[in-house]
Amino acid sequence: MPPHSLYAQRSLAGPIIRQLAEHGDQRFADRAAWQAHLEQLGITALEVLPDPVQIATEGALWGSIKAHGLLPDTVIVSDDAGQFNVGRHALCWVHAERLVHKLETFTDDKRAAQQRIRSLIWWFYDDLKAYRRDPTLQRKAALRARFDRIFRRRTGFATLDRLLARLLANKNELLMVLDHPEIPLHTNGSENDIRCQVIKRKISGGTRSDNGRDARDTFLSLLKTCDKLGIRFWEYLGDRLAITGAKAVPHLPLIVAQPARPV
Repeated sequence: MPPHSLYAQRSLAGPIIRQLAEHGDQRFADRAAWQAHLEQLGITALEVLPDPVQIATEGALWGSIKAHGLLPDTVIVSDDAGQFNVGRHALCWVHAERLVHKLETFTDDKRAAQQRIRSLIWWFYDDLKAYRRDPTLQRKAALRARFDRIFRRRTGFATLDRLLARLLANKNELLMVLDHPEIPLHTNGSENDIRCQVIKRKISGGTRSDNGRDARDTFLSLLKTCDKLGIRFWEYLGDRLAITGAKAVPHLPLIVAQPARPV
């Protein structure tokens, strides 16, 4: 099971957290066993928001990942949405700067202060990109010190100063790239992956059932994976559905794993 703090961060009620944490059963063979456990505790009968079943299940999945020793070095980069704040966590620089960009300014002095800070942030961002290509201990120390100089500034624009203090408090997550230069500085790739689903939802609404949702998400995931691997999706489907004359396509996990294999 996951740490209690993970459930608390997602606003799961204290009594429910205690029920889950103090129960003797902490390991479950499959989804049915987990669902039966939640029903036994009376959690599935609760009609409150946020949905305690969803939060408890998400926490249990993360607990299972940790218990099996999976993804030990993984860093999750997010836009600071609470549900992604698990494990080793980093923040998207594009979303961070957007907070500064969206500030309402009504005087020339405030606009000038905003533009100065934005220029400093984007300059710093460019140097973080350079660091990712050639990380060194000297550059790492210099960037940490420079971060403090930027976000400890006081401009006299109260709203901007509060925002700078908020970003300063997120220093470790914004500078996670200094310890893990392999991670991206933004979440654009992930957002592009789900954009087609969001557009489809806006046009045609949601699915009629959970099975429909699962089928949609599965096929969109396969489509995106094939696209990234340079595989024609229709050729992939033709091979999996055993269409006569279809081109043979290896299993996707094997193709994904190939670049990670040592030469």
